[in-house]
Amino acid sequence: MTDPFDSEIYGGLFAPPDLTALFADGHHVQTMLAVEASLARVQATLGVIPADAGDKINRAIDTFEADYADLGEGTASAGLPVPALVAQLRAAVGGEAAGFAHWGATSQDIMDTALVLVLRQVIAILDNDLEKLAGLLAELAANHGNTIMLARTRSQQAAPTTFGLKVAGWRAPLVRHRHRLTELQPRLLVVQFGSAAGTLAPLGDRGVEVMEGLAQELDLAVPPLPWHTQRDSLGEFAGWLATLAGSLGKIGQDVVLMAQTEVAEVRESADPSRGGSSTLPQKSNPILSEALITLARYTAGAVGNMYQAAVQEHERGGPGWALEWFVLPKLVMAVGAALAHTITLIENLQVDPARMNANMTAANGLFLAEAASFALSEHMARADAQAMVKAACRQAVSDGRHLMDILAELTEAPVDWVALKDPARYVGVANALIERALAES
Repeated sequence: MTDPFDSEIYGGLFAPPDLTALFADGHHVQTMLAVEASLARVQATLGVIPADAGDKINRAIDTFEADYADLGEGTASAGLPVPALVAQLRAAVGGEAAGFAHWGATSQDIMDTALVLVLRQVIAILDNDLEKLAGLLAELAANHGNTIMLARTRSQQAAPTTFGLKVAGWRAPLVRHRHRLTELQPRLLVVQFGSAAGTLAPLGDRGVEVMEGLAQELDLAVPPLPWHTQRDSLGEFAGWLATLAGSLGKIGQDVVLMAQTEVAEVRESADPSRGGSSTLPQKSNPILSEALITLARYTAGAVGNMYQAAVQEHERGGPGWALEWFVLPKLVMAVGAALAHTITLIENLQVDPARMNANMTAANGLFLAEAASFALSEHMARADAQAMVKAACRQAVSDGRHLMDILAELTEAPVDWVALKDPARYVGVANALIERALAES
């Protein structure tokens, strides 16, 4: 194995088929040909090339079958596939019309525009999955608005919360990610057409007209000028991918911790065969959640290489551009896999409120220390109340008794210690916060 994304064994875990297909050689070639066909149609319509040449180029593309071995050799020779592809296309067109294929364009025009077209397809898939996941999380949060559990801060038991509020916290960044995706699309889905040096010189005074026509033909935005060495929008999208993966990884991390044997508040699935061990029959490993963490960490590292690719030379670069070919497809596949895994995880997540309650019971009220100190503060100085509760916490740990019972013995303050034992009385405005979070869409 050289790459899990390309592996028949590991690909099912890390490479979603629908997204993998978008970056396959065949789709790559077909998308570049679609750009060439659109360019020929626009130029023929504008009279930049003869109308019959535009027709012949498009007819040739309709039946064109690429020689991939030749494309491989051409890429090894030229450093990119377009020269070999254009040579094959011109041979298929034949005659005088052949010379009008790829008229006034440079290789990067075709490849960058083709990439943008692919990313538009990617965005449709990712946004659809995000919408589905946000809906699943909204339903889960609403169903568990009154499921009381331990909140944990710095990995330690802290205070009561609700599982619904935790899930609403998982969902909230995803809503913002969808907003960000909408905001960045006008900057990302932009045609690339600038000719060799970004001046459109081969087209005389028709260059901008052709660029605008090509954008309209492909339903893309028009940039103020060619962006051959301006890679900020691709970097922005890569950053969006990595940040989204991080939000999904947070969900995975929470589930891993909650699914630990000693905690056991959730399970990934009711299917006992999921996450099985080769030698420990009692185990049910949180494989989807672990994959989310792995993918989040991978994207966090990989996105740095996309930022490295922003360093470009003069009007057109080589090394940075080629670096994008390594990084961006795998970032897309990693995030697509993470979204698919999270959807499956939430669809099958088993929540155990009884175990959540048992974990609270076992804590002997220590997680209610803050509630106790605030209750005492109504009858004594705040510092004195905190000192008394701290002393009571130490005694509760050493004696194995409930914190409120010890406090009832330490003070005559008129506090209803029995009522304070109920965690549900100290979840603040959790339900209101859930409602506020779920109102965002």
